[in-house]
Amino acid sequence: MVTSKNKGEPERIPCNVCSTESSNQLVPSNTSPLPSAETAGTLTLKNLDCADCAAEIEKAVRKISGVRSANMNFVAGRLTIEAERKALLPAVLDEAEKTIHRMEPDVRINREGTEQPEKDEEEKSDRLSMIAFGAGALLFLIGILLPLPQNAKFAVFLASLLFSGGKVLLQAAKNILHGRVFDENFLMAVASVGAFCIGEFSESVAVMLFYQVGEFFQERAVRRSRSSIASLMDIRPDYANLKINGETRRVSPEEIRPDDRILIFPGEKVPLDGIVEDGTSFLDTSALTGESSPRRISAGNEIFSGFINQTGVLTVRVTKEFGQSTVNKILDMVQNASSKKAPTENFITKFAKIYTPVVVFSAIALAVIPPLVIPGARFYDWLSRALTFLVVSCPCALVLSIPLSFFGGIGAASKSGILVKGSNYLEALNRVDTVVFDKTGTLTKGTFRVVQINTASDTTQEEVLRLAAHAESYSSHPIALAVRSAYGSDPDTSLVADYEEIPGKGIRASVDGKAVLAGNAKLLADGGIECPEITENGAVVYLAVSGRYAGHIVIADEIKDDSAATIRDLKSSGIHTSMLTGDNRATGEKVAEELGLESVYTDLLPLQKVEQMERFHSRMRDGGKLVFVGDGMNDAPVLAQADVGVAMGGIGSDAAIEAADIVLMTDEPSKLVTAIRIARQTHRIVWENIILALGVKFLILILAAFGLATMWAAVFGDVGVTIIAVLNSIRVINSGKKRS
Repeated sequence: MVTSKNKGEPERIPCNVCSTESSNQLVPSNTSPLPSAETAGTLTLKNLDCADCAAEIEKAVRKISGVRSANMNFVAGRLTIEAERKALLPAVLDEAEKTIHRMEPDVRINREGTEQPEKDEEEKSDRLSMIAFGAGALLFLIGILLPLPQNAKFAVFLASLLFSGGKVLLQAAKNILHGRVFDENFLMAVASVGAFCIGEFSESVAVMLFYQVGEFFQERAVRRSRSSIASLMDIRPDYANLKINGETRRVSPEEIRPDDRILIFPGEKVPLDGIVEDGTSFLDTSALTGESSPRRISAGNEIFSGFINQTGVLTVRVTKEFGQSTVNKILDMVQNASSKKAPTENFITKFAKIYTPVVVFSAIALAVIPPLVIPGARFYDWLSRALTFLVVSCPCALVLSIPLSFFGGIGAASKSGILVKGSNYLEALNRVDTVVFDKTGTLTKGTFRVVQINTASDTTQEEVLRLAAHAESYSSHPIALAVRSAYGSDPDTSLVADYEEIPGKGIRASVDGKAVLAGNAKLLADGGIECPEITENGAVVYLAVSGRYAGHIVIADEIKDDSAATIRDLKSSGIHTSMLTGDNRATGEKVAEELGLESVYTDLLPLQKVEQMERFHSRMRDGGKLVFVGDGMNDAPVLAQADVGVAMGGIGSDAAIEAADIVLMTDEPSKLVTAIRIARQTHRIVWENIILALGVKFLILILAAFGLATMWAAVFGDVGVTIIAVLNSIRVINSGKKRS
């Protein structure tokens, strides 16, 4: 068993001082802050089903004067824009809307806070598209089945092409005027018009019809995936029942202020965080925690927005405004998660920008060069092959399905009570080499209780406990709470003076006029006070009164039910495990032995934990990632040091949500194993889509070059593969339903 370099030093306990020291760094350096609410606005884009178009919109909006940043979340259909100054935001949003309408006239735009487009508008648009497609298909059948003169056949097929693909042709022309050439509209327009010009009327129209059918199914697949993802986070409350002057009034949650009273009836969502003042009920917490078992709640218990009340009526005193409530923080985090893109996403985006132009210019070369250099080669034949090249070159399957896969993974994790702040962190979990755990509150329950009180010969147990409880009267650390709980009543703080917290050691205070030290052995050693070496399992609080050793209190903690299984599952996956703790050597080693950890480092101050994390980094395998799992604010410096910081967030822990890259909302270490499984499932699906899309496209490109592939095959290589990839991406959402 490995111990820390200072294992021979006197024991010391983890104390609330650790949180004081770490509070200077609540947000890790590897977590980018979200744009300021005062300078940022969000546009919701409807009918945007082209991932490449979304990327072009983001690029164009970034060039608008006064824009500091723009991020397009294609899967959620949200464009977040940050202006350089608050005063510029309205004008920036106006210009952004104009830019979007110019690029994508059919996209409907709503600003954050405005009403969403009515569903019947979407249905009307779909109906018109279906009528046009139906007219085009009918004319196509007439042209195929009836023996028409050549001029009539030309007119029928031309009308069919315009009905079925007029929208595509018009959009391609507009895009060319705005300098956007290499998109799917341009490629399909050139292919169909080119085929029409060389006299292949039926093939030209058939390609456009097939393309439109594929687009229809692709659009439905995207809508389905968006709907599935949205349903995972369908926890935003619609209203709150405000209790005022003896009456109950239904209002928007945004109108409620702290200390207002609200009523929550059975079947309603909890709209805001608060404290239950009256009533008893069972709550469905699955939307936030992924747990199906109802939670019993009664007067005095804390309650969080996003839960669903199942049985009784509750009266709740609100503690946070809606903007600061748990449900709002979680929704904002999940909705903005895709702004931190995984390396694979960034690679695919860059690859698509190079791949499409290369294929287009290859198609031009394929049409022009062979007829010039190959004897007997006909331009007609090679032009047909080149048009097939153009159709298959669209990278939609990649640029659409890859971010959809990652967003699905984030959604699946959310459904299991695991909040992931970006797809980059989800991808990093695929390459985990070492997981380092904090002990208290992470692998153990953090619910301490006093198991032993030992005293010097001239001091009673009651006096030791009384003085320790008063010395710890201002601390919120679990050990302090255990001491005060064992004392049995609230300490009289009027007896406490000159209170001082000593980082990593304990507390110095004056209690009832006596100088008291309560903390680890080093605290007493610094005061020149000798104390016995304690070997009992548990945290030890030494007490000195007026410069003399008075006794010590042993406090024990329980290991969480799923901690051992978590370590076992991680090790079976080839992941190294270790533990860093400020607790004494005996306690740390016993916990590590019980759980099967490979190494443990004890008696560590917060700074020493950071130093040990640096040593872990230096020993990592190439490409391996270091994960630290802690309990939020107390471990913020170490969370920042790790490649992926995972916090035991508890329900509604603000500090944990801010400090970590991943938050386990149920405080169960086993959820880390679930997160890794979801990450690996996502990774598998991403690469399945990449291999499928590129494999089929390159195969068709080769066949087309030798004249063995028709435009029908090319359209399947574009639209058909896209549909398959999108449907494959949706599978990852269901992975959250499985248990590790």
